[in-house]
Amino acid sequence: MAYRQIRKDGDEVLRKISRPVDSIDKKILALLEDMADTMYRADGVGLAAPQIGILKRIVVIDVGDGLYEMINPIILEQSGEQDGMEGCLSIPGVLGKVKRPMKVTLRYTDRNGESITIEAKEFFARAICHELDHLDGILYKDKAHKMYTEKELEEMQKD
Repeated sequence: MAYRQIRKDGDEVLRKISRPVDSIDKKILALLEDMADTMYRADGVGLAAPQIGILKRIVVIDVGDGLYEMINPIILEQSGEQDGMEGCLSIPGVLGKVKRPMKVTLRYTDRNGESITIEAKEFFARAICHELDHLDGILYKDKAHKMYTEKELEEMQKD
């Protein structure tokens, strides 16, 4: 278990496309552990491998229902629409309003090499879409239709 440095906006690795994982070995298992530790330490709900400088198609997500470790995730279906606020560990100090699907069906490989298919809704679907975008070099700010600084949000809450 180790904490990894989270790459920040402007780091070119965040704009690169990640490669699929060919085999799950001890290095991949250690990476999953490090990613979860790093995400929890930073008080995040998701982390993609490129955010720690690793161009592999791996994400970890925990929106409060337990940890999901996803290797080579693929969205099979999406439906509906939601419009909500997002932040990112790689873009501290700002939030953005982003449209995402309300529901997604996702297939991924777990740490044991098993193929898993899940259906995610609402915030979980949002988190999945956000993290999978990282695997293709896309940041949420690229899709945001409005960006807010923390100070702007504080001012809005006062009104």
